[in-house]
Formats: sequence, C-alpha cells, structure tokens
Amino acid sequence: MQRLFFGAALALTAGASLAQTNGTMLQYFDWDSNGDGQHWNRVKNNSASWAGKGVTAFWLPPAYKGNSGATDVGYGVYDIYDLGEFNQKGSVRTRWGTKDEYIAAIDAAHAAGIQVYADIVLNHRIGADATESATAVRVDPNNRNAEFGGDIGIQSWTAFNFPGRVQANGTLKYNNFKWSWYHFDGVDWAQNLGADGCSGCRIYKFRGTGKGWDPEVSNEKGNYDYLMGADVDFQHPDVRSHLKDWGVWYTNTAKLDGFRIDATKHIMSSYFNEWLYHVRTATGKPNAFAVSEYWDADINRLNTYVNSVNGTANDKMSSFDVPLHAKFQQAGNAWGGFDMGSLLTNTLVSWQPTKAATFVDNHDTLDGRALSSKVLDWFKPMAYATILLRQGGYPTVFLGDYEGVPGKVANHGWMLDQLMKARKFHAYGAQNDYFDHSDVVGWTREGDAQHWYGVAVLMNDNQNTAGAKWMYVGGAHANQCFTDVTNAVAAQVCANASGWGYFQAPAGKVTVWVRAGKYGLNIN
Repeated sequence: MQRLFFGAALALTAGASLAQTNGTMLQYFDWDSNGDGQHWNRVKNNSASWAGKGVTAFWLPPAYKGNSGATDVGYGVYDIYDLGEFNQKGSVRTRWGTKDEYIAAIDAAHAAGIQVYADIVLNHRIGADATESATAVRVDPNNRNAEFGGDIGIQSWTAFNFPGRVQANGTLKYNNFKWSWYHFDGVDWAQNLGADGCSGCRIYKFRGTGKGWDPEVSNEKGNYDYLMGADVDFQHPDVRSHLKDWGVWYTNTAKLDGFRIDATKHIMSSYFNEWLYHVRTATGKPNAFAVSEYWDADINRLNTYVNSVNGTANDKMSSFDVPLHAKFQQAGNAWGGFDMGSLLTNTLVSWQPTKAATFVDNHDTLDGRALSSKVLDWFKPMAYATILLRQGGYPTVFLGDYEGVPGKVANHGWMLDQLMKARKFHAYGAQNDYFDHSDVVGWTREGDAQHWYGVAVLMNDNQNTAGAKWMYVGGAHANQCFTDVTNAVAAQVCANASGWGYFQAPAGKVTVWVRAGKYGLNIN
C-alpha cells in the first residue's frame, strides 16, 4: 500500500474495501483573509466539503491574541493563553473569532476526518503592557555580533502582565507566568532613546547574567537570533519550562494534532526536540505532527538543519521545502527558459522525502510580503501537479491560491479541485519518471491494490510549441484509455499492449491523465 506521508490515514469506501488516502494539508488562511471574526465559523461549516476534496489536515492561523487585537493575523504575539476569551488589546475575539468558535471549528474538522495543525510563534512577543529599566548594548543590524557604543540604560517594552486574565485572587487564569526583560535577548526600541538617530535600524542586546544571543540559530547577519519585537531567550530555564507547559495546555485545550512552527531559523534548534518530546509525551500524542518554517533556499543549509532537529530518537519534525518553492519561482519567471529536467534537483523532497513539506506559495511569499517570491500564475498548475501527484513529501494547498487574492494571485480553485481529486484517488503505486527534456517532462503512477487505476502527468513549459512523450503506465493498463482531467486536451490517449502511452501537453500547460471512466469514486 502507498505510504501515507504525515497526514491522517483516512478510510475511503470503494465498493466494500477500505483504503488509505494520501495526506494533503490546506493552509486555511492568508494575510488578506476576511477579518470579520467569522473565520472559525467558516472552517467549521466548510470542513466536510474540504474533506470531500481530499484535504486531510488544516494548518490554521495563529489563534491567540496579537498586539493589534481583532485585526492581528496572529504573528504579533501578545498572549498565547488568550484564544479569543479575554478583553485584551481592544477586543475579546481575535481576527479569526472567539475561543469557543475555535474549539467548535476543530471539532467539526475532526468529525470530517481532518487533522488540525496550529501555527505557533515562539520567537518573539509584541505589545508589552509596560516598560522596564534594563542595561543593553547596541549591535549592528547587519552583523549582530558587532557591538558599539558601550552599555546604556534603556526603557524596554518587555513587561507582559496580561491584565485581562487577572482573576479575583490576583493570579492569572490558566498560567501565572509574566514576562520581564530578562526573559528576552533583545529589542529594537528603547522608549527613552526614541529613534536614537537611526529610525528602524537599531537593535539592543540585553546585558546581564546569562544574556547573549542564542546559539544554534542561522548564521545570517552573524547571528540571526533576533527577528522582531522582544526576542525570546531560549536559554532561560523559566522560558523553556513555561513554553513546555503552554504546549501541553494548548494541545489538550484545542485537541491539536500538530504544529506549524514559525521562524525556526531564529530559534535554538536543540530546543525543539526537548519541547516536542515533552508535549508529545505529556499529551499522549507521540505522533503529533510538526513542520518547521526554516526559510532557506540553499539545500545544504536546509538539509543540515533538518538533520539537526531529527538527530535524536524524537526524530519527527519535517520542514517546508523552500528550495523546491524557489525552483517553482525560477521556472515561472523564465517563461519556458528553465531546464525542467532539473526541477527536482537539490530540493528537500529529493533528499529527504519523508521530512519534506512541499508547497507552492504561502501567506508570506506573495508580492509585497515579508518573503516575496511568488510563483507566477501560469506555472502554478505545474507546481501543484508536482507536489500533489508525486511520491514523497507532504503537500500544502494554499487558500490564497484556491480562492485567489485580489491584485496578487488568480483563483486556481477549479484546477486545484482536479489535482486534489487525482491525488486522493489516483496518485499511488510505482512511479516512473521522465525528467529527460528541458521543456517536456512527466511521470506516471501505476496504482496499487486499492487504487489501481493510475495517473500520468505531462508538463510542458515551452510557451510556443506543444509537447508529447511516450510514458509507461504499467502492464495493468495495457490497451486502456486515459482522459485529461485538466481539459487541456480533448482526445483520449490509449496505452498500447505493452502499457506505454503517447501523452500530450499544449504549450505552457500541464495535463493529468486518468483511466477513462475511473475518475473519483466511479470505480466499477
């Protein structure tokens, strides 16, 4: 049986048989997703529909209160214990809704057979309740190891007291931990110094016992511990313990199945094995999924990181395949000038297929976003076919690509429906690769005992000339005919008596061929 990569093993009825289905993650939000506070209700109401399309897991946005309250997407982390329950930062609800609505949405997802992964932001805190006096030193933003100007006294926004969670006895509901300056490594604003002659380009590193940038982070900018806001000190024992306690509370409270972990290149890599082991053990979820956002398109650096966070018995942390995303962007920008035969070369899915979470675009990669590197719309069907219909990797479909983002990305919903359906019912069994041409490449999947009807995929990035290729679909498909579910080619292709078919793709298109009359659950 085809191995299920990362996602839940869902039972599908096909006649009287039960079969595993491929895992597919949906990133169920974008920066521009509707901020009317009804997002959790939409998740709840649409879970069954997404399951029918082939989605087996939701990656949901950060669910806790951010500095901007009801308008915060969730990355401006203020209170990780406020899931839309307390009147803080000007609202009870978050951008996405209330705590009760969040839990109801997760329950509905589970009822539909969909796992839920929470987006967690551990690296920083923003929106402190008060300033504190601390000693710090200025560092060069482009080389955080270079100090200058000597020690100075600053007023830092680092006192997080969470007044909205204060109970009658004076303690905080759920957890009494309060953050102070010594729980952080640095900040980028000193209230008493203002812009300090360098608006937006000053970083202050705290002085004190045990203070300093964390090790085991990216060496970009000398040491890339600091990213934004009040930078969390992962060497502080109280911080390490507190985040473990919260991970257990959050997992149990929301009944989570896993985590998407933000900005991991800025966090001590060794902490994750410790944190994940504790959370998985304490919650009784040893297989809780975890995927790291370590943003680096260099396969050597990413592979080194993946090995470092999987170097113990607790080796259950994957990473997003940023090198593959970069290949998609390059291919799209080349408008036919990219060597398609090298599309998968030096990608995480080719090096470590069971640790690669593949994606095309996300909330950060569209134009004008923090990691702007958008894959052009014309190439997205090819990119999604690559991540959805091949062996290896755990693919993510981005809501922004499915619904469209005005001014940024087209609506690819119809095409994604076809590709997800092909993944759900057809993309199983032996894979035969044909990455032997600079423009026209493809592969076939022969099917397995439960999903025996197979699929053939042909991609042609040439903008002017149609392409074709003989591909082997398997002896089980000898003399059988295939239909292109993308509707790019109307005529069927019939395999010969040896199981070979001559498949076509128009200029700049991908075609996806399945056994005629065998699409979806129509498997007579």
